[in-house]
Amino acid sequence: MISVFCVLRSGGEYQADHVLRLHNQTKAHLPAAAFHCLSDIEIPGIRTLSLAYDWAGWWSKMELFRPDITGDVLFMDLDTSIVGSLADIVSVNQLTLMRDIYRSEGLQSSIMYLPEAARGQVWAEWIDRPQHWMDMYQKGGDQAFLERFWLDRADRWQDLLPGQIVSWKSHVRQALHDDESGDGSVPADARVVIFHGKPRPWDIGW
Repeated sequence: MISVFCVLRSGGEYQADHVLRLHNQTKAHLPAAAFHCLSDIEIPGIRTLSLAYDWAGWWSKMELFRPDITGDVLFMDLDTSIVGSLADIVSVNQLTLMRDIYRSEGLQSSIMYLPEAARGQVWAEWIDRPQHWMDMYQKGGDQAFLERFWLDRADRWQDLLPGQIVSWKSHVRQALHDDESGDGSVPADARVVIFHGKPRPWDIGW
């Protein structure tokens, strides 16, 4: 069974409770999964792997590519909401990222299927000069760095599993805005709702 990972660096808006929230949702919808969190703090009840580098913000996600993390990985951001079975999602068995919601040609790293074999080249180039890449991609972040390698290689969730991974802003909130008779409910086929920015799911009572 694939390992499910999230990342928490303390001191920002994300807290241990958000890890526990995602862990509980994962267990409800993929009970057999091994759930891990890369973090600089211990989280009771969670398999926690220590962050090894002092990379701020979204750059901490680059530690998913460390060679000591073995096997295929399903990564999810902490503001992800799981609303249905993850069985199809963990069965893709290939490098898969989101098509960016606002840049149809780009990648979005909110949820990623990362085969072990795909991570080595990324880590080798990243760890050779991480500050250089952080400076170069200060605006685009980890997504922009990953596009160097995977823009034409990675499959997109929206193509492999249409309707299973949706955006709260684009598929829930926007649908309610466009159709005043709608109730703002999650699409019936959705399994994962991505928030990618404000509001966070807990801001709206999710």
